[in-house]
Amino acid sequence: MTQTRTTRLERGRSALGPALELVHTGRAPTRAVLTAELGVTRATAGAVAAELAALGLITVDARPGAAVGSQGRPSHRLAVAPNGPVALAAQVHPDGFRAALVGLGGRIVATAPGCMTVPADPARVLGEVVEAGATLLRESGRRCVGAGLAVPSAVAEPEGTALNPLHLSWEVGAPVREIFRRCLDEARVPGPAGVAPATGFAANDVNLAALAEHRHGAGRGAQHLLVVGTGHRGVGGALVLDGKLHSGSSGLALEVGHLTVVPGGRPCHCGSRGCLDVEADPLALLTAAGREPGPEVSLLEQARELIRTEYATDARVRTAVELLIDRLGQGLAGLVNILNPDRIILAGLHRTLVEADGERLRAVVADRSLWGRSGQVPVLACSLDHNALVGAGELAWQPVLDDPLGKLGG
Repeated sequence: MTQTRTTRLERGRSALGPALELVHTGRAPTRAVLTAELGVTRATAGAVAAELAALGLITVDARPGAAVGSQGRPSHRLAVAPNGPVALAAQVHPDGFRAALVGLGGRIVATAPGCMTVPADPARVLGEVVEAGATLLRESGRRCVGAGLAVPSAVAEPEGTALNPLHLSWEVGAPVREIFRRCLDEARVPGPAGVAPATGFAANDVNLAALAEHRHGAGRGAQHLLVVGTGHRGVGGALVLDGKLHSGSSGLALEVGHLTVVPGGRPCHCGSRGCLDVEADPLALLTAAGREPGPEVSLLEQARELIRTEYATDARVRTAVELLIDRLGQGLAGLVNILNPDRIILAGLHRTLVEADGERLRAVVADRSLWGRSGQVPVLACSLDHNALVGAGELAWQPVLDDPLGKLGG
């Protein structure tokens, strides 16, 4: 490294993390944009980009070309390195698990699904999903920056315990982060220095879906983002405030599944009745449509397939969809009145509902909420497949985004 580059890098080392996050989230596609966003000199931005490239995190094109019709000096294009490091991401849900490798930019490099019955012992399923991820990692030959786990439960901080795994048969308070880290150690999953074990993180699946959508998907650019979704069972929510994920004082914020939308309705696991959790999830749709859930396919896939194939032709299915849309809209309207978000993203089965009849859903939200009537809140389908997995990858990537040189430069 030349003395000039060393001096520039010393001035710009504090900009390495912000620069990497700008490229990671697609907000700095060129060195000129990076310079402007960081508020540094062109030389410093060049040194920062070169150091990130030397760490194997981004690429800088050698011969920049100006776009057709543009004026001024062409700028070097920046992109995440296609063969760079990855995070091991894992997700557990009531019908099984999925492991993945997630690179910068929220790119899923490889995935491996597994099992249809989640055992009561969390160590068993976490051991399986970690082993599946470790196999993917060995096959890829990629450097691992860490590991993240998404679970269908609030995860208390700082303990890392699953407080309400209602749709799993796990004990309340299961130490999921501790178990996950032990499984990473047993599977010899290496961290960025090449020494096992990789650092493991754990969080609620909808919180992680919101993080992923805000950084890489339909929520990009929102300041106050509300995400609501239903996966295989139950309903969850998450909130991004002022551009940052809001998880509350101990990681338990926005348990939206326990809003009452049908007074005196179905009994809920929480002890109440008519909660969104049991009135607007895949099982509720199948029940309303008069369909018996089958054991061979997940409830989520059964509900999605029913809408895809029979919504347009079967009156009972159409009525069931409208019923769930009305219940969901009622819950969203209450959240809009309290939170006043600038965008709502729907995930899981709720994504399919808004795709089937978004006009009806938006009308219910607007009609039943003060802010909806004064200026309609955009209600959009999520745009990322496996967004909770991408979010789990974000957990593992965050220490690198905070300090690229400190984590990968050794």
